[in-house]
Amino acid sequence: MKVLQSMEEYNTLINQDHIMLMFSADWCPDCRVIEPILPELEQENSQYTFYYVDRDKFIDLCQELNVFGIPSFVAFHKGEEVGRFVSKDRKTKEQIEDFIQSIG
Repeated sequence: MKVLQSMEEYNTLINQDHIMLMFSADWCPDCRVIEPILPELEQENSQYTFYYVDRDKFIDLCQELNVFGIPSFVAFHKGEEVGRFVSKDRKTKEQIEDFIQSIG
C-alpha cells in the first residue's frame, strides 16, 4: 500500500482513476486488526490504487472529508468521491469487501 506523503500528492491523486484512501494511525488497535488482510484486499481489488493516510499527519484532511473514526475508507474516481466506509467501528474483511463491491 502506498503512503500519502503530502497534500499536494492528495490533490493530484484524487483526480486519477480508482483511488482508495485508508485512514489509519499507528496507535489504533482496530486498524492493527485489519492490517494482515490489507495486502489480500489490494490484490483482490486491483482496479483501485490504495493509499494509507496517517490520521495524525493529515488531521486537516480528515476534518475536510469528515473522517472522524478510523479505520475508514474513502474512494475517489477522477476527482469525485464515489464511496465511503467511515466509522469508528472495527471492520471485518467481509465488510470492507462489501463496501468495495458496492462502489464497483
